[in-house]
Amino acid sequence: MEKIIRPRHGLAELKLDEVWQYRELIVFLAWRDLLVRYKQTVIGILWALLRPLITMLIFTIVFGHFAKVPSGGIPYPVFALAGLLPWQLFSGIFSEASFSVVGNSQLVSKVYFPRLVIPLSATVIAIVDFLITVVMMMGLMAWYRIPPSVNSWMLIPLTLLCAIAGTGAGIWFAALFVRYRDVRHILPFIVQMGLYISPVGFSTAMVPQRWRLLYSLNPMVGVIDGYRWALFGGSNPIYLPGLAVSILLAIAVLIGGLFYFRNTERAFADII
Repeated sequence: MEKIIRPRHGLAELKLDEVWQYRELIVFLAWRDLLVRYKQTVIGILWALLRPLITMLIFTIVFGHFAKVPSGGIPYPVFALAGLLPWQLFSGIFSEASFSVVGNSQLVSKVYFPRLVIPLSATVIAIVDFLITVVMMMGLMAWYRIPPSVNSWMLIPLTLLCAIAGTGAGIWFAALFVRYRDVRHILPFIVQMGLYISPVGFSTAMVPQRWRLLYSLNPMVGVIDGYRWALFGGSNPIYLPGLAVSILLAIAVLIGGLFYFRNTERAFADII
């Protein structure tokens, strides 16, 4: 009986089944990264609480107090933190995944395993930080006596959408960083600019109607809009065309990133 081996095409070319076989390695690397991140720090994992708290306070003072940015009747600290929640998840996954392959260069050059395991495991740190911020959000809403909206169940698919966008972008940059070390300098600038051009400190209702669809080409626009709608309901209505654009872009970035990563990973060990 002859066995015919044919090259894979389409999504099968990504060999995601091979990545699944190494799922235990994903868990191991994620646990190792978590331990290393907060090792020898004074307050440990509380840094995950302080970072969004300090950012929220800065936005509250600058945009809420001085600029008097409207927040749809929601106390501005809660409004700002609702925007920071998905942005923190996206930027955390994006940053951790982007630096992950080069950060594990010794592992890449010595042992065979699907290199896609590395950026996937790096996303866990951002997810842990995100969950800590969710607890802070719940406490802040309780402090201001803001009941959760009936739309709160939508937070689950919106969080998944945010994670898809961050993972896709992170996989792209992880592969680019191996080839071009300029990414080390460009990435912090991209994250910083993204924070200010995304509607974290303001509502997209402030954007003129004729520009809203164009503005939604930033995939985080639809996600952040969706988060506020899911948390607060009608006081912050969702812009459906913008959400649709975010979904399409997130999926396109993820699939494109996977193919680019797979097509370049065979050269990682030689370049690193």
